[in-house]
Amino acid sequence: MTISINNFASANGAKLSPQHIASAVAETRRSVGYSIEELAITTGLVNDEIVRIENGTDADPAKLKRIAAALKVPVTTFLPS
Repeated sequence: MTISINNFASANGAKLSPQHIASAVAETRRSVGYSIEELAITTGLVNDEIVRIENGTDADPAKLKRIAAALKVPVTTFLPS
């Protein structure tokens, strides 16, 4: 099975909003005390990828999983409940 944003949507029945995901990622990152640069280093992503996720222009599930792992939270933290 491939991972897609649609798989996440069907898993919890909620409609996914890129802006909800973006704000949840940014809020979680700040609450853990990571800067964008620190999160990029920890995840192996580049700063621009983190910025695009936090701006709501990228919601790649693989990247979200890497971010969740780096922040030590479940990926569902970024999804609407």
